[in-house]
Amino acid sequence: MNPDPSAAPPTTRAHWDTAYEIKAVGLLSLGFGLVGLDRFIINPLFPVMQKELGLNYQDLGLISAVLALTWGVASIFAGRLGDRIGPKRVLVPAIVVFSVLVASTGLASGMASLLLIRALMGLAEGAYVPASVVATLEASRPTRTGMNVGIQQMAAPLVGLGLGPVVAVALLKVMPSWHWVFAVVAVPGLLLAVVMARTLRDSVPAAPSTGRTAPFSELLRHRAVIVNAVAMACFLSCLITLAAFMPSYLVDHLHLGLDAMGLVLGALGAGSCVGMVAVPALSDRVGRKPVMLLSLAVAIGGLWLLPTLGAEPLLPLATALFAVSFMIAGVVAITVGPLTSAAVPAHMATSATGLVIGVGEIVGGALAPAVAGGLSQQFGITVVPQIALAAAVAGLLLVAFGMREPRPAAGLRAA
Repeated sequence: MNPDPSAAPPTTRAHWDTAYEIKAVGLLSLGFGLVGLDRFIINPLFPVMQKELGLNYQDLGLISAVLALTWGVASIFAGRLGDRIGPKRVLVPAIVVFSVLVASTGLASGMASLLLIRALMGLAEGAYVPASVVATLEASRPTRTGMNVGIQQMAAPLVGLGLGPVVAVALLKVMPSWHWVFAVVAVPGLLLAVVMARTLRDSVPAAPSTGRTAPFSELLRHRAVIVNAVAMACFLSCLITLAAFMPSYLVDHLHLGLDAMGLVLGALGAGSCVGMVAVPALSDRVGRKPVMLLSLAVAIGGLWLLPTLGAEPLLPLATALFAVSFMIAGVVAITVGPLTSAAVPAHMATSATGLVIGVGEIVGGALAPAVAGGLSQQFGITVVPQIALAAAVAGLLLVAFGMREPRPAAGLRAA
């Protein structure tokens, strides 16, 4: 977030510690990967859970929505807290709490308990995200911030969307029931919290010495923050709706078995993983806006084709989902990283990041799945690709007519 070495904490800039950078970025990436796993592991398990708990598509939308809603609220306020007390003091408690709560998901006995657990879990995960982005930037050499943030951001789709379905199906085969799967996936987070507490350095808070953070009105004076927040709402509406409902689409509409469903969903996660690094890296060279426009156009093409693809062969279906998630995840990474960090002074960095993530999650992660669940229940699961397509088109129009290309100096601020 801060390209000026003299403005950063002396302990991290004066004599560069590459070994610490590697350890810190690695741990923060693992943590974000577990955030993705804990958030999305419920989706491939839902076809099994719904039979036992008597759930439907609308329930799935609400379960996804409540976590995203509290995630968004927590991101906004925890981002401001991180500017005051430093990222580490937010990160370690957050990872402990969401790990305990994912284990508790296995104890859920119905819709009410699931909603409560996932709401609390969203608070903890939402607190982790903006603090982890800024902690990654603080640990990174200025010439490597863009690459390191890309690596850290790709961990969530890699683990949550890519490995998550494979892990879920594999654990279902060896565990007594789906309840035990949630308990198993909670263990790595608790272990990581211990290592993170011992390894990460306390940093000097970025907020002014008064300990007060900038009011929201000051953040909203920066036009790019508003545009980025609305854009995030569109991008996440597309990506999270697909992540939440594609397992049911594949099983109920295309009648895939669990193994085939896991493989196809793996392509969705792999595309997100690679796109979060490749698309922002390309934008470093040719500009943010052109790359975002091209990416969104390709994603729209993939979503247009998706309803025409059947279960056999699997390759075209997997390829379409890979391309869509590759492009959408890439524009998400650009928006939450270089564009937002370029829009505000350094002492507002975590607050601005939290606000963009928070608005995106509340609208795109909470409202969109809830609406998608209701529409799927009324009209059938086949409406899901259409909802994702509409969100992607809205995002393309916003980028084309509302987003400005940053000046080279500002645009590369986080890269």
